[in-house]
Amino acid sequence: MAKKTDHSAQTAATFSQKLPGSQVEDWQTQIGKVGDRYNREYRREAFTLPPEIEAMPIFHDWAAGSLQAKIASPFWQLIKPQKNQHCLDIGCGLSFLIYPCWREWNVYFHGQEISSVAQEALNSRGSQLNSKLFKRVELAPAHQLRSEDNQFDWAIATGFSCYYPPDYWAAVITEAKRVLKASGQLIFDVVDPDLPLAENWAILETYLGAEVFLEPLSTWQKLIQTAGGKISGTVSGELFQVYKVSF
Repeated sequence: MAKKTDHSAQTAATFSQKLPGSQVEDWQTQIGKVGDRYNREYRREAFTLPPEIEAMPIFHDWAAGSLQAKIASPFWQLIKPQKNQHCLDIGCGLSFLIYPCWREWNVYFHGQEISSVAQEALNSRGSQLNSKLFKRVELAPAHQLRSEDNQFDWAIATGFSCYYPPDYWAAVITEAKRVLKASGQLIFDVVDPDLPLAENWAILETYLGAEVFLEPLSTWQKLIQTAGGKISGTVSGELFQVYKVSF
């Protein structure tokens, strides 16, 4: 356990080099917690939670492995890429190994992730699955994209906005805008706090090690507008609201 905690702290410290002054500590700490939470899940390690949390129906769905499919954002409904376009999946997790849409679209997959377990799994297995389409997954946080300017036709960032405050996401959107081509578009999702599942899911995630921020949808819409973005499409899931944004 100590080894994993030390690794998470070391990784977060490396990521913090370019964080703005007073935000360094808060962002660094949260990045480390989220990375550690998903490293443990990908390793299939046991989580010890209070009895009252384990009694919740949502915990049983999570423990049975059925929750992820239930809450996954249907980003594929908003993205219509052309053959051989380049797509960046930010916070990709195991996306390329899980979703067949990447091969069906016949687009080049680039990833970035803070979970070292997910990054290593994709880099070792992605090219075996499709050596043409799979490029590489970088280990870095969303606000520090390790990509050149104007490189991608699409950027996707789903499933993790809830772990960070809006000021962090202002930096993420700025980075996404930088790496997208002039015609490129960003797909990202946010938790809709008014949905029935939201509060219990936030409680579960907090006990799993990653605090969740529940912000009204109006906050995210204003953030997009302030960043120079325009919402050109939306789709709703059981937990997340997904936006397609052009700049």
